[in-house]
Amino acid sequence: MKSVAIVIPSHNEEENVPLIHAALVETFAKLPEYRLLTWFINDGSTDGTLAAIKKVQQEDGDVHFIDMSRSFGKEAGMYAGLSTAKADLYAVMDADLQDPPTMIPDMLAGIEDGYDMVGAARTDRTGEPPIRSFFSNMFYKVMNKISDTPIIPGARDFRIMTQQVVDAVLAMSETNRFSKGIFGWVGFKTKYLPYTNVERQHGQTSWNFGSLLQYSIDGIVDFSDAPLKFVSWLGIISFIAAFIALIFIVVRAAIYGDPTAGWPSMVSIFLMIGGIQLFAVGILGRYIGRIFLEVKNRPIFIAKEIK
Repeated sequence: MKSVAIVIPSHNEEENVPLIHAALVETFAKLPEYRLLTWFINDGSTDGTLAAIKKVQQEDGDVHFIDMSRSFGKEAGMYAGLSTAKADLYAVMDADLQDPPTMIPDMLAGIEDGYDMVGAARTDRTGEPPIRSFFSNMFYKVMNKISDTPIIPGARDFRIMTQQVVDAVLAMSETNRFSKGIFGWVGFKTKYLPYTNVERQHGQTSWNFGSLLQYSIDGIVDFSDAPLKFVSWLGIISFIAAFIALIFIVVRAAIYGDPTAGWPSMVSIFLMIGGIQLFAVGILGRYIGRIFLEVKNRPIFIAKEIK
């Protein structure tokens, strides 16, 4: 019997904890050759999530949990679970049942067929606001053009991995984690199973447009130096344009004279150049900020209780 450790980051998922556990137990009841080990990661929940996890644990000895000292985020929660659990195979999924447990048998079949990692990819975004879907699709297109790390459009963190893949993921111990990029960067033989979007069961998602935008920026900065190249070319183009404009102004003044002061145009040029410089400094600041956080070498998570 092979053991499968399923890591479930949970932030304010009080109502969903017993539901996801029941769904997993039902799924694995049809897989007698596998043993289910459930690892809930309580990521600084402010509701009764921890109590719900402990109640489920009392009913099932194969349920474990990590109670974080505060909220470190989903990325840190996944790292905490994968680095703590011990099993033959490992899985990551959300607690809100948007990752269908019914896909697990097909995922395990993919592992048995020789794949090192089998993930899930949404084929649509039914139920999401149109503006959010638009920007999500744009992110995948941009990311795959500017980065050498492939990211499958619609790919979820929901996946099953072998020990070798997990070891490679854990070896990437950076503080600023973008798991979709990390899963793509480590390589290995990977397969994605398509599925239609499933809406959240209970509660409100902690991901709003602002946090998703920040997450997208983190992904671009962590896995591409394209923004730095962009501002470099922007600076070169601005210099060439300013030089050509300077020649034009000198030639025009020599031929026609300069009867009127040109302070409005000069102010506009100064503001434009200043804006470009601030934009470039802002991008550099993002990268320097990443370096600043990494060299501190702080732990990715702190566990208050592991049981």
